[in-house]
Amino acid sequence: MYQINDDNFFIFAMKHYDNPNCKGMDEFKDDLKRFSYVKRLLKKLKAGDGLKERLIINHLIILYNLFGSKATTQMLFFKIDEKYKNKLKSFLIFLNVMPFDNMEIIPDQNVLESLRKING
Repeated sequence: MYQINDDNFFIFAMKHYDNPNCKGMDEFKDDLKRFSYVKRLLKKLKAGDGLKERLIINHLIILYNLFGSKATTQMLFFKIDEKYKNKLKSFLIFLNVMPFDNMEIIPDQNVLESLRKING
């Protein structure tokens, strides 16, 4: 697995970016901001607040479509603070994109329950 750090994050993201409709660097940077949006939303998330959960899901789906499964997961776990990784893992399990190599993080059961309610 490629080790991401602050110095190579941008290059790693560019290498894995797949948006044939991208019209320039500004659009790429706007797409990269979604990692910050997810981070901010996870900090504010209180399980059961359906609106934020759906918004996080939407951002995650877009990120996975733009950067691919493996690269997006790596970038998310790099960007998200340690104390919110259990919430992130809950969303990735819900979206069925959580790799098995990150088993030490226990998903947030409250978030999982809220996501199950969204799914109906």
